[in-house]
Amino acid sequence: MKVLVAVKRVVDSGIKVRVKPEGIDLQGVKMTINPFCEIAVEEAVRLKEKKLIAEIVAVTIGPKQGAESLRHALALGADKAIHVTTEARIDQAVQPLDVANILAKLVERDNYNLVLMGKQSIDDDFNQTGQMLAGLLDWPQATFASNIQISDGIAQVVREIDGGLQTVKFKLPGVITCDLRLNQPRFASVPNIMKAKSKPLETIPLEKLGKLHNSIQITKNEAPAIRKGGAIVENVDVLLQKLRNEAKLF
Repeated sequence: MKVLVAVKRVVDSGIKVRVKPEGIDLQGVKMTINPFCEIAVEEAVRLKEKKLIAEIVAVTIGPKQGAESLRHALALGADKAIHVTTEARIDQAVQPLDVANILAKLVERDNYNLVLMGKQSIDDDFNQTGQMLAGLLDWPQATFASNIQISDGIAQVVREIDGGLQTVKFKLPGVITCDLRLNQPRFASVPNIMKAKSKPLETIPLEKLGKLHNSIQITKNEAPAIRKGGAIVENVDVLLQKLRNEAKLF
């Protein structure tokens, strides 16, 4: 069984971003693999360790620097990688439907049995690509996965929903999007980082798989309002007075 794992290169969640009207300032900013995508890679590797799948192929869309995220996925245990290259901004111009269309063409070309991906990326938070891909392929899907079991061509997935946990199952092929509590990704060891440099990495210009539609136009980006500092009050009476007169809470 072949598994395609989609990964995205995003701004590291540990740094403070600089917001401009045209978007996040990426100049000199540390980039990393999207955390939810890393969880998807880890889950694919665990399934392979259980001998449930035979091959893991990681794919990303973006500029040449995106190869760094693919090498990270290869160091974690992926067997091959595909880099769909474009100079368009992946946090704005490359939108979920575009990504889903490209992934669908790769699935049809290489006959994958399962697609794993993060439930969303931490830059645009769309949470749409997996659902759109399943629709384009006419495949079943399970989103927000916190547990995945595969047996005899059947996937059983525990989903995190507002009301608690929901268990679903479907016959493969299918699409699964991974949530935070699915697993804890391993650290890539130095030997595996070195091995990743020699693993196959196919490069495909985006234009050979389709085009960007730019169906959503981003008109402006704004940083969150600066929060006012807190204050220490003398007693409960002063606190209640401020809540009543200044905060207008009652």
